[in-house]
Amino acid sequence: MKLLYPYVLLIPLLFTFATPADVIDRTAELLKDGNTRELAATFSSSIEMTILGEDNVYSNTQAEQALADFFKRCQPHSAKVLHRITSNAHYQYAVIILTTSNGIYRTCVSLKSVNGKFEVNELRIEAEKTK
Repeated sequence: MKLLYPYVLLIPLLFTFATPADVIDRTAELLKDGNTRELAATFSSSIEMTILGEDNVYSNTQAEQALADFFKRCQPHSAKVLHRITSNAHYQYAVIILTTSNGIYRTCVSLKSVNGKFEVNELRIEAEKTK
């Protein structure tokens, strides 16, 4: 019995490594890193994007370029998930506070499940309102 005890303690660790990364946490991490290429890989074929009041519907490639232009002006330092909605199996939503070299921004991300994989179909970046 004493020989089984260490193995029993390791079983929860196996489940920890087996679970996939949370799509919202992954999106926040990519925003923090300013990794537009990998972030664009999670975009739908067309995405509704608003950056500092300028909104449009972009193709995946156009959205990547618009986001890259934003990150050139505002280099990201940190990203914190402020709020998330994950109660629907086909839709997720998050508010992420993005701290950059030029200020703090409220980033809203809407994700929709397409063929069992979540894709970003809307991204909004707005200046964070101070109290």
